[in-house]
Amino acid sequence: MVQTDTRSKPKSAEFDPRHKLSFGCRADGKKASFRIFAPRASSIQLELFNNYDDPEGDRYDLEHTGDGIWELQLKGNHLDKFYGYYVKDSNASDFLQSRYLLADPYSRHVTTTNHFRQYARTKIIKEESFDWEDDQFIPIEDPRDLIIYEAHLKDMTAHSSAKSKYPGSYKGFIDPSTKGGINYLKKLGVNAIEFLPLQKFAGFEPPYRHKTDEGFHNLWNPYGRNHWGYMTSFFFAPETLYASDSSAAIGKVTGRNRLAARELKEVIKNLHKEGIAVILDVVYNHVSQYDLNPLKFIDKSYYFRLDDNGHFLSESGCGNDFKTESPMSRTLIIESIKYWMREYHIDGFRFDLANLIDRQTIDEIRKEARKINPNVVLIAEPWGGGYNPSDFSYRKWASWNDQIRNGVKGSDPIHDKGYIFGHWQGETSREALENFVQGTLHGKANGRFESAEHSVNYLEAHDGFTLGDFIRIGLNPGLLDKVIKDKADHTELSEHELKVSKLAALYLFVSQGITMVHSGQEWGRSKVIAKTSAPDPRQGKMDHNSYEKDNQTNYLNFDEISINNRLFNFYHGLIALRNASPALRKSNPEDIFFKNTEDPLHLSFHIDGKSAGDSYDYLVSMNANQHDHRILHLPPGFWEMVVSAKNASQYKLAEISGTIKVPACSGVVFRKLRQ
Repeated sequence: MVQTDTRSKPKSAEFDPRHKLSFGCRADGKKASFRIFAPRASSIQLELFNNYDDPEGDRYDLEHTGDGIWELQLKGNHLDKFYGYYVKDSNASDFLQSRYLLADPYSRHVTTTNHFRQYARTKIIKEESFDWEDDQFIPIEDPRDLIIYEAHLKDMTAHSSAKSKYPGSYKGFIDPSTKGGINYLKKLGVNAIEFLPLQKFAGFEPPYRHKTDEGFHNLWNPYGRNHWGYMTSFFFAPETLYASDSSAAIGKVTGRNRLAARELKEVIKNLHKEGIAVILDVVYNHVSQYDLNPLKFIDKSYYFRLDDNGHFLSESGCGNDFKTESPMSRTLIIESIKYWMREYHIDGFRFDLANLIDRQTIDEIRKEARKINPNVVLIAEPWGGGYNPSDFSYRKWASWNDQIRNGVKGSDPIHDKGYIFGHWQGETSREALENFVQGTLHGKANGRFESAEHSVNYLEAHDGFTLGDFIRIGLNPGLLDKVIKDKADHTELSEHELKVSKLAALYLFVSQGITMVHSGQEWGRSKVIAKTSAPDPRQGKMDHNSYEKDNQTNYLNFDEISINNRLFNFYHGLIALRNASPALRKSNPEDIFFKNTEDPLHLSFHIDGKSAGDSYDYLVSMNANQHDHRILHLPPGFWEMVVSAKNASQYKLAEISGTIKVPACSGVVFRKLRQ
């Protein structure tokens, strides 16, 4: 059935978000209403299918109701049917036409084919009731209490060592029998997880050396995959590749039913039961590049930043920067955030390349999200088309702290090493190292933040070398291009590598602010490019950008913990100590007193725990000299050692007074009950 619209083409319109209209599809079993914003379209047609695989469906013309808004209402029960749009404009030179069906940008569930175009169709759904069992947001009154574990959901259970009955899936993540997933987080003791993107993304790139009709010639990705997920396709829909009934095989259909939503909610509910907050990594600075992303074809110039010739700008490095300042773009982003909070109980968000998001949108995200949860965690990756963590701090956002990352480990393992190697990275100074401990505060060396609660301190993230590999290369540059023949032997840290790894961990965990570790960092994980049928010339070498590898390169091998058990135990002890010691994470800067030392690589400081509500005062001493020990003079009385060169614990390891030698490339922490 086809209805024909004979009205003239509407003029370009600017949607006024004050209309407070809902977009997408709303259906209740008796009728279905559709609303889409397409300011320069001449006509929009909806095609409705009974099944995803149907080659043809019934077509209906939408009515333009003004302000760029198009609507359609259909009587009857259309739940569980599928639809998409054909959007046409015959005059605009920068308007992208697509001969393919476009799914709804407000889709809450999409069914797709494992192909670089995805061929997405929107499934008509009514929000299902889900038994949250009175689940609420995790009460994060002070973000400095967070110890965040950054992880890819699939990687946490995909390896055989995880022993999951449902490897690589939402269901596998909470499988009671698994060594990975939620059980591992509980064992480690962290209280938050930051998932790499879980909004529906383009998981497949064009096949290697294939040239698409649009002119994309894949000469860069021999795997043809986008494993990490930083190419969002639909901002409201959950990723279906991780549903327990899905397959990553090329050509397979994923998301026929709604298992993804149900199973993801089970993951979040179970994490909350364990007191673990859920932070979602979201990508609003660009959209997917190769699939049929509807926003590119609905109105390219409205939703994307273009140059004078109508070409996509690429400050993101991903080929199509999202025009967040357009009112409907802003509305879409904010409604997406609110939806994930209300429907999925997400506790916080990390915004990829957040500096590309206009500041009005940044402010409104905070305003609207805090109406739902006053303690929502908002974290910016404060670069992309510039660098401005200070501005995010001014707007009461937290940011990834690249200053501590680079100052402590360095920015390059060969040419620009940092403190833990006994070097001075870039402009890092002794004063900067002290400021990093205090929270990287404004008004001091390398300062970026108004408050330590805005500083997300980290040394490793999903991109770049793992911290373990950075240290391996830093101490032995010849490893950079070496083919690793024995992975287990390579993974085992030498004594020097272990010392440097422990010193890095100690610095991270005694610094004020929010702490983040990346998955596997706690055992010195090495990312060695796994054997594959893909024509990857770097197989067997260490990887610094494994975004495209859905294989053993990225999957967490929990058997490796036993190889570097001493480092794992050290991290485990530091996590427990930090959780038990408010002064190590949220002391006022004036309560941290640095000692003058002859060697600038010998960093020692005293923390008065009173302002943090801690029963103890602390003394921390770190010696980054690679060869010589340093002497630490303890204040009068007996002090409990809780961190030594070998061990870390929330409990007393020894009781000491007088002086102590701090071995080369190591650190110690003491505490004393305050009288």
